[in-house]
Amino acid sequence: MDKPIDNSTETSNARQCLVMAALRIFAEKGFGGATTRNICEMAGANISAIRYYFGDKAGLYRAAFSEPIGKLPCHSNFEAFAHLPLPDALRLFFSEFLEPLKKGEEMRLVMKLHFREMIEPTGVWQKEIDAEIKPQHEALVSLLTQRFGLAGSDDDVQRLAFAVIGMAVHFYVGQEVVAAIAPQVLANPDAIDLLAERLAGYALAMIESEAQRRAVEV
Repeated sequence: MDKPIDNSTETSNARQCLVMAALRIFAEKGFGGATTRNICEMAGANISAIRYYFGDKAGLYRAAFSEPIGKLPCHSNFEAFAHLPLPDALRLFFSEFLEPLKKGEEMRLVMKLHFREMIEPTGVWQKEIDAEIKPQHEALVSLLTQRFGLAGSDDDVQRLAFAVIGMAVHFYVGQEVVAAIAPQVLANPDAIDLLAERLAGYALAMIESEAQRRAVEV
């Protein structure tokens, strides 16, 4: 008796081709300038595939905006790393945060699309802030609040959290700058792992400096 044909891999590949074609074209032309016909031509797909997989052009845009980068390591469940010693928690945080950079060219297209979304907003960026970026920031604030023995965060905790995350964010938004000045810093997965280790050390120094400042002011 013949076994049924498994089309799951073929379906997954077809969908992924559409997402990647959409990422490239949306990044270049924006939501308004891109056409579903051009996307399907690049993906080698029938235009009806967009409706089948994504519902419409907006659904495809949302997929291209968020899927290539994957889920951010927001750790909205703070217990996932709250029990770790601070240096280990920071290494885990930066390791996961920088992991998408290992995708290379794909990640550069993602950032280009994100920049375009900020200039020509469709509402997707605000949803990303609410669903991913805020929980990530709140998790780091919780870690800092715990380290300083506070009942709740204050403005200096917020400033420090933005500064810590900002070190890693620069390697996303400033990829072209890094490539022009010191390309070896993001040259390969090992270099990115080393960067995560170093950023964790820099962050630890910043946090301990803030702890000392608070101790003096008490």
